[in-house]
Amino acid sequence: MDFLIEAGAVRLEDLRRLHGQTKVRLSDRGRKNIRIAHARLEGLVRNGAVIYGVNTGFGPLSGQRIEGGALGELQRRLVLSNAAGIGTPLAESVVRRAIVLKLATIAAGASGVSEGLADALLFLLNAEITPVVPSKGSVGASGDLAPLAHIGAALLGEGDVYHRGVRKTAAEALRQEGEQPFILTPKEGLALVNGTQVSTALAIEGLFLLDHLFSAALSIGALSTEAGSGSAGAFDARIHRLRNQKGQRQVAAHLQALLSGSALQGDLPIKRVQDPYCLRCQPQVMGAVLDQMRYAGAVLEAEANGVSDNPLIDRETGDILYGGNFHAQPIGMAADTMAMCFAEIGSMSERRTAFLVDETTSGLPPFLVAQGGLNSGFMTAQVTAAALASENKFLANAVSTDSIPTAANLEDYVSMATHAARRLGDMAENLRAILAIELLAAAQGLDLRRPATSSPILEALQRHVRAEIPFWMEDRFMAVDIERASSLIDAGLPGPRVSAY
Repeated sequence: MDFLIEAGAVRLEDLRRLHGQTKVRLSDRGRKNIRIAHARLEGLVRNGAVIYGVNTGFGPLSGQRIEGGALGELQRRLVLSNAAGIGTPLAESVVRRAIVLKLATIAAGASGVSEGLADALLFLLNAEITPVVPSKGSVGASGDLAPLAHIGAALLGEGDVYHRGVRKTAAEALRQEGEQPFILTPKEGLALVNGTQVSTALAIEGLFLLDHLFSAALSIGALSTEAGSGSAGAFDARIHRLRNQKGQRQVAAHLQALLSGSALQGDLPIKRVQDPYCLRCQPQVMGAVLDQMRYAGAVLEAEANGVSDNPLIDRETGDILYGGNFHAQPIGMAADTMAMCFAEIGSMSERRTAFLVDETTSGLPPFLVAQGGLNSGFMTAQVTAAALASENKFLANAVSTDSIPTAANLEDYVSMATHAARRLGDMAENLRAILAIELLAAAQGLDLRRPATSSPILEALQRHVRAEIPFWMEDRFMAVDIERASSLIDAGLPGPRVSAY
C-alpha cells in the first residue's frame, strides 16, 4: 500500500509500517498548499521585500543583502556548509522517516518552496535513494541543521547515499536513475535544513522500540511471577481501581489475563504474605511507564503534523512570520521521558532475574541449576543484566536540560533533542538483552516448578522459548542463549500485547 502524505494527517502507526519499498505520494491538497505559498514568496521577492534567508545571509550574517542573481547559489552554499555532521550513519529507516516528515511540513504550505522540491524528495524515497546522514552534529535548534543538510546535499548530487542498499555517491545514484541534481530556488536550502525532522524521526524510532519491548516485558514479568511463586492477588482490579491511575489499571488487568488459568496460582509452592516489589508492583511501575509512553507518543504525533520551518508564510495574507518553531524542546523532553521508561523497565526486569537466581527469595535451586559449584548457572547472566541496567540508568539522565550557545550567541539556548533521541537506540539494545536474560531465567524457573503448569498463554510462551533454547542442564556458552532469546523478543513473543498508541 502506498504511503500518502497529507498535511496534518500523519499517524504514528503509518510511519511504523513505512519501509524501504513503500511508494510515497503527496496529496492533491498538499500540492495545492505548496503552490499557493510558493507563489506568495515569489511575489514578495519580485516586489523587493527583504526576507531572512531568502535574500539575506544567515544567522549573525542576516544583515548582508544578497542580490537576485545569487539567490539560488545562496541556498546551495547553505546546504553544503551545513552538511558538517560526523559519526556513524543513521539507519536508513530513520532517514526515510525524516524525509517523509520533511515532506509533511512542506505540504502544510507555510515554507514557500516549490512543488519541484517536494517532487525531488519524493524521487529519493521512491527510487530507494537514502542519503548517508552522520549521526552527530545537531544541537536541536535551529532545527537539525547538519543532518538535514546531508539529506539536502544528496538532492544536489553531493555526498554519499544508499541506493537500493548499496553505498555510492549521490551523483552516481542520480545518474543511474536518469535524474539530474536539483537546482535550489529562493528559500529552499533554508527550508531543507530548518526543522526537527531528524530528531523527531529518531524519537519515533525510539518509541517504536520502547512500545515493542514494553509488551515483551509484561509477558516475561508474568512468566517470572509464575517461576518465582508470585501471587496474582497483587493484580486484583479492586486494588487498582482505588489508585485511579489509568496505565496501572490497564497493566494489572493485562497481567491478570496472562496468569488466568494457572495451576500454580491455585497452590503456590512458596508461601509469602507479600511478594517483593519486582513482582508485586509491576502494575504501579509499568503502568506509570505506559502513561509516559502515551504522553511521548502524543507529542511526537503532534510534531509529525506540525511545521518547524522559519521564516513562515501565511498563505492567506502573504505575511512573513518570524519565530522559533525549529526549536526541538518538545522532542527533547519526550525523548528524556522515554529514556526514563527504558531505564525503569530494565531495572525492574534485572531485579526479577536477581530474585529468581537467589534461592533464599525464590525457593529455586541456586542460580537456577542443579549441581551448584560444578555449575554456575545464571550467576554471571544476572551480572550482565545488572551492568546493562546500570548503563541505562546513566543514559536516562536528562539531556534536554542541557544547552550550549551557537552561531555567535544568536542561537543561545538549544534543545539537544537529536542527542536525546539518538541515545534511545542504545538503551533499547541494552533493554532487549536485559529482558532476554530474564526470559531465560523465568523459563528455567518454570521448568524447575514442574509438574505444575502455568496459564495457557504462558505455557504457549514457554513452548515458544523451548523450541529454540533447551533447558539448562549444565553450563554451556551463555552468550548464545542470550542472543537467541533476544531474537525471539525482536520477532515478537506470542500472546496479547499492550500498545501506547
